[in-house]
Amino acid sequence: MVVYPVFVTRAGGDANFLILDTVPIFMRIKNKYFSYIYKVILSIKPALQQFIELFTDGAASGNPGPGGFGAVLKFDKFRKEISQGYRLTTNNRMELLAVIVGLESVTNKELNVKIYSDSKYVVDSINLKWLFGWQKKGFEKKANVDLWKRFLKIYEFKKHEFIWVKGHANNVENNRCDELAVAAYKVPGLLVDEGYEAMKNGGGMFDN
Repeated sequence: MVVYPVFVTRAGGDANFLILDTVPIFMRIKNKYFSYIYKVILSIKPALQQFIELFTDGAASGNPGPGGFGAVLKFDKFRKEISQGYRLTTNNRMELLAVIVGLESVTNKELNVKIYSDSKYVVDSINLKWLFGWQKKGFEKKANVDLWKRFLKIYEFKKHEFIWVKGHANNVENNRCDELAVAAYKVPGLLVDEGYEAMKNGGGMFDN
């Protein structure tokens, strides 16, 4: 008797082993079908994983003041870090911008994304659906409208899951994002947060 580990489901049971009584039959099945079955199994594996992890954080010194964001994307063995600093901005804007830039960096739009943030402002605005109420009311008297509109262009309810994590705790990747965000605004040649500075100069409502 030959036992070969191919996933075959028996009635009333789980995936098990394909049991073959003769070597000739086994060889014929192996030669004809096993390579195909194996490829199918390998193709199913990525679909089971299978989501991208996006860790994000933002910071602003003085709030408003110089600020930056950091993001880490992880999928299987792949990893990408993103950061950028701005000469004048707010903490909330950097927290939100980290999410936006991270999602914009995802090239495979078929994959789900789990987004981890220590910002209650960002996570609760989405998970508690405040954002969609603001949208219906035209964002009247709401802050960071430019960024929320940019976010809505890429947000997919069924594919993007938001998870709050405690900041400055034991989440390694969240702490790494914090390091990236702080380092980003301590370098020369900071960018202009045009949305913030335009509204700031015009008496907008971005100071939160």
